[in-house]
Amino acid sequence: MTAPEMPPFVRRLIGLRIKQLTGSTSSPDAFAQPAGDPGLLGPDAVSWRVHAHFVGMMVGGLSSLMLQALHPRALAAVWDHSNFRSNLKGRLGRTAFFVAVTTYGAKADALSAIERVNHIHAHVKGQMPDGNPYVANEPELLRWVHLAEVTSFLKGYQWLSTRPLSAFEENTYIAEMATIGQRLGADPLPTDALRSDEALKTFQPDLRFDDRTQEILRVIENYPVELWDLPFMKLVIQASFHILPDWALHMLRKPVACEWEKQIVRQALRIASAPVQATLDIDGVAAHARRRAQAC
Repeated sequence: MTAPEMPPFVRRLIGLRIKQLTGSTSSPDAFAQPAGDPGLLGPDAVSWRVHAHFVGMMVGGLSSLMLQALHPRALAAVWDHSNFRSNLKGRLGRTAFFVAVTTYGAKADALSAIERVNHIHAHVKGQMPDGNPYVANEPELLRWVHLAEVTSFLKGYQWLSTRPLSAFEENTYIAEMATIGQRLGADPLPTDALRSDEALKTFQPDLRFDDRTQEILRVIENYPVELWDLPFMKLVIQASFHILPDWALHMLRKPVACEWEKQIVRQALRIASAPVQATLDIDGVAAHARRRAQAC
């Protein structure tokens, strides 16, 4: 059954399950105005396609958090200035909204969200366990977070989509996201997929696996969901590990999965997420934003 064939109450129930699963508190209706506003990137952007893929973004988002937990300064800022460990869904919901508004929101809303995050980062500072200071708006730290996110989002999409991007589209996506990252103070940033992966590797000497990293992994692996959502979420978490680079899995003390396991998880996720994706293609943020941008 496709989304147009679903009764409206079924689509509403699916929408409610998405909110429960992701911690989202925003409404797609907020992306419907003003008419004709293309946002920062415009509806033809590759980012609009990548970020509309629900399960790819869930998998990429969790994978990104695992990567970020390896950087002591990035982890210290999260540890000291957020309720991540007790409210994982809240953290993911805020991140998802920021990605959504900078991708699909009206231009003024996107710029306002970026300004708000920059303001928050300017006041996030403290000391690491070893006494060394950290500041959240350090360009190199912002660069690490940006690279971890965009490479993970891209890999999540490429791994789970039945219409993966071409090499040219991959590079276009990275370049589009670099324009957002630069507005957040992450600079310099690569503008193609290969250099993004290479740039991520250059951080390896700065990365560590410690008790805090282990705690973040524990929180992610015990993602809080209702009992009926647990099988789906277990697949998402497995896939989040599957798309990590081998070097990152080694640092996280996790095995590299065999190919047959990866294929089973991939196909199961595609099947399980199909009704959700069909609903979002009609009623989701990207759909509302596209109708807004195309309105006269």
